[in-house]
Amino acid sequence: MIPVCEPFLNGNELKYVTDAVETGWISSAGKYVTAFEQQFADYCGCKYGVAVCNGTVALHLALTALGIGKGDEVIIPTFTMIASAFAVCYSGATPVFVDAYKDTWNIDVTKIEEKITSRTKAIMPVHIFGLMCDMDTISKIAKKHNLFIVEDAAEAHGAEYKGLKAGSFSDIASFSFFANKNITTGEGGMVVTNDEAIYNKARYFKNLCFPIDGNRNYTHDDIGFNYRMSNVIAAIGLAQVEKADEYKDLRIKNNVLYRKYLKAVPGIIFQPLHADYLNVSWMNSILIDPEKFGHTKDELIAYLKQNGIDTRLLFNGMHNQKSLVDFGCDCTGEYPVSDWLTENGLYLPSASNLAEKQIHEICKLISDFQKL
Repeated sequence: MIPVCEPFLNGNELKYVTDAVETGWISSAGKYVTAFEQQFADYCGCKYGVAVCNGTVALHLALTALGIGKGDEVIIPTFTMIASAFAVCYSGATPVFVDAYKDTWNIDVTKIEEKITSRTKAIMPVHIFGLMCDMDTISKIAKKHNLFIVEDAAEAHGAEYKGLKAGSFSDIASFSFFANKNITTGEGGMVVTNDEAIYNKARYFKNLCFPIDGNRNYTHDDIGFNYRMSNVIAAIGLAQVEKADEYKDLRIKNNVLYRKYLKAVPGIIFQPLHADYLNVSWMNSILIDPEKFGHTKDELIAYLKQNGIDTRLLFNGMHNQKSLVDFGCDCTGEYPVSDWLTENGLYLPSASNLAEKQIHEICKLISDFQKL
């Protein structure tokens, strides 16, 4: 079986974790937490980083640090992982959905303004599969309407738009370090920002609203969260961020090879490439045009599974989620691009250490199946 993804730990992970264990610094205090926060923030081109226990709570913390809550609305793409919407729900605000744009699979920036109301407080662009959103247009819209930008960069470590990295375009940005991410700690997350006040609020709320400086008197003025990352996990993160560009380049190389070996196969559609963007290809996602390919996406998935190749479906749109209907979200309306992506998409094995011969094997199976 070639798994859809697996972590690649080929740096100082064991050395740093061993040091954390041997010195007894295994909780949320310790040198690896602060070092990981600073080095990852530096990597993103930001001043401050706050490490947390996973990417979903990173999004929630980001919204909380901005004061977003009950009665507010946050505009998000409908084509995203459910964590984007759930984090808005956790804050008490309501997610408002915008369809994807066919030429990027990201939020359609031409449809954002029609969803803005007097309750809108933020736009949450999600950089799908490692391709950044059109941040110039989003920034202009946010400035025009006095809105926050919260980047969901869970899938976009090191991705760039016009030479600037994901996380550096917003009031605050969120990252995930889940096991399948380009930089991983197994579980884990981070928020980054250039605003010191927002940074201090994030630090405050992530740690049960203990004072960020001074003695603990166990008197709490606000409802906070225990979103801390342990020093052991941060030790893995620091080792990973030291090799961030290597992992980024390996993922991009995988995508180049997939495009090369599937180029002649009818009915295969990749996420489009654009000159202003550096797509870090978190996952190698494809769409199947059943008329040209001769088979459906589901038939291909079953064939690959029979031959030991693991795959995953693309996201199901937020407008199709019963949980969000029950929460009170407006899931009416048409979202044709998102539905097209869901109906026809899957992603292929994408680990950073995937060998070229494995990619060639996968692509040959796809080509052979198309001819059946």
